[in-house]
Amino acid sequence: MDFQQLADVAEKWCASTPFELIAAEETECRMDFYADPGVSFYVLCPDNGCGDSFHVWSESEDCLPFLQLAQDYISSCGKKTLHEVLEKVFKSFRPSPVLEGKGQHSIFGFCHLGADEKKHQPLIGVKSGRGSYQKTQS
Repeated sequence: MDFQQLADVAEKWCASTPFELIAAEETECRMDFYADPGVSFYVLCPDNGCGDSFHVWSESEDCLPFLQLAQDYISSCGKKTLHEVLEKVFKSFRPSPVLEGKGQHSIFGFCHLGADEKKHQPLIGVKSGRGSYQKTQS
């Protein structure tokens, strides 16, 4: 798969997430993603979409701990598609309410309502450190 096809996959993925593809550098095989509030990461793509695996990283120290799950997934056995990598990154930033308990907060500042509910309510809160949010009284 050439870089333009990978960029198209990324754009399609962004349409169903809070992320935007803000840069796609074909010469560096790099795609940069951003979502409010200040969540950013980038993906280094293997040449021609094959060969070495993808690599995810962030220049934001607040985001790096969230990417560990995705990095572990990428380094596990088997080749991964860009879509699979992006989905794992998204899940890394949005802890599962089933695994983490209802009311678990994500780096996006949303409060998970429950495992069966798809809607999210904006969280009124303040940053409490390394990407976590605490609810404040309004």
